[in-house]
Amino acid sequence: MDFLKQLGLSAENFGCSTGQEWLKRTDAGVLEVESPVDGKKIAKVYQCSEEDYENTLEKATESFKIWRKTPAPKRGEIVRQIGLKLREYKDPLGRLVSYEMGKSLQEGWGEVQEMIDICDFAVGQSRQLYGFMMQSERPYHRMYEQYHPLGVVGVVTAFNFPVAVWSWNAMIAAICGDVVVWKPSSKVPLSAIAVQHIVAEVLKENNLPEGIFNLVIGRGNTVGERMLHDKRVILVSITGSIEVGCHANEVVAKRFGKIICELGGNNAIIVTPEADLNLTIPAIVFGAVGTAGQRCTTTRRVIIHESIYEKVKESLLKSYQSLKIGTPLEVKNHVGPLIDKEAVKMFTKAIQKVKREGGTLLYGGNVLEGDGYESGCYVVPAIMEVKNDFPTVQEETFAPLLYLIKYSGDVQNAIDIQNDVVQGLSSAIFTTNLREAETFLSAWGSDCGIANVNIGTSGSEIGGAFGGEKETGGGRESGSDAWKFYMRRQTNTINFGKELPLAQGIKFEI
Repeated sequence: MDFLKQLGLSAENFGCSTGQEWLKRTDAGVLEVESPVDGKKIAKVYQCSEEDYENTLEKATESFKIWRKTPAPKRGEIVRQIGLKLREYKDPLGRLVSYEMGKSLQEGWGEVQEMIDICDFAVGQSRQLYGFMMQSERPYHRMYEQYHPLGVVGVVTAFNFPVAVWSWNAMIAAICGDVVVWKPSSKVPLSAIAVQHIVAEVLKENNLPEGIFNLVIGRGNTVGERMLHDKRVILVSITGSIEVGCHANEVVAKRFGKIICELGGNNAIIVTPEADLNLTIPAIVFGAVGTAGQRCTTTRRVIIHESIYEKVKESLLKSYQSLKIGTPLEVKNHVGPLIDKEAVKMFTKAIQKVKREGGTLLYGGNVLEGDGYESGCYVVPAIMEVKNDFPTVQEETFAPLLYLIKYSGDVQNAIDIQNDVVQGLSSAIFTTNLREAETFLSAWGSDCGIANVNIGTSGSEIGGAFGGEKETGGGRESGSDAWKFYMRRQTNTINFGKELPLAQGIKFEI
């Protein structure tokens, strides 16, 4: 395929890079990358060995000493150039993301656009790494806060967003003066290698040292574990399951490192009697089937008032019947494949479990076979009627499985149902009633890190900080003041007087 060549990919690729240099060991195992779109093998990737990892960390540590002395606006200039380079490669990189991961081509292009957008955001932020002035109680004293570069930042990304989540972290970390070591999912390594090639062009054009942007593709129990335990990696930003996050938190906390976790989401949309259904139905459908239900912000539960329940249900069923399922490289198709056959098994098992728990399958749930579906990764998105307290409904099933839940009474009852799960990432309400909307956004409303009104749960802009509460993890990525997570905070006090008064009026004479 032409886009593979455009991105510098070949039949055999190396999975470890310190910027422009590729470490070319071949004895740590090889990944055979297969597309869920057609089941065909795309290319091979030689994995990073423990020795490669050590060489990479040494290079990153040395590079940090140089990069942190570079003025932040100059670091922003490098990020600006990366954004320009991504614009040049938007089409082929978007096609690769779509083909390797399985999301629609529109979403593949959109993911690259998200990278471009965060570059633009970070460039501006590079001139806004501000501190605060505080008033000192002592005369002739000035007290303020400032932020300094943190060090080596480890970024562990999941398969569902092969490149965008890396950029959220890497571009912000870069303008903050940090260096980045990226461990992508082994299910989508080619997208990461392609990005590394693109970034390398900018590094080379600016004569920058190795070790600012690093890539380590390898097994979680070798390279991944080493990163978690490595005291040189000051901050680890990790995207994955709740189980993965629990383990990472425990390991990193023991060495007093910093961690950002973006874990599971069990996201709900509340539909009240005063909802505008012309907005509501498309938002639910895209939220539920976009990326074949494999987003952390995917809509998994719809909590509908009993007075409009049947109307909403019928509208959703009609919309689902019009979905086009097929190769994501065709723009007309709405739904592509799941990432692999294991994901398909998880999807079908979840449906069976919910049935045993008392749920009713209203639509879909079958695995597609035959012409165009040879990979075995295509399914028909499912809709089920359930109760919120079903054990499987309480979990996150990473697939296009949508639960319909009925509520009665006022909006607080719906909010209580929404909040009655262990996850707390994204949430939404559809209503034209100001009181309902403000209740949803109040301190006694949604307990999620993201709460939207008349917008679905899926599809966040990079300007806002991204992240969740409860077992979704902690910390924030991307916009707003998320940059503070990538820097160390320092309080400074300067005495410019001729005496040495002590705080709290303490007297000490010698």
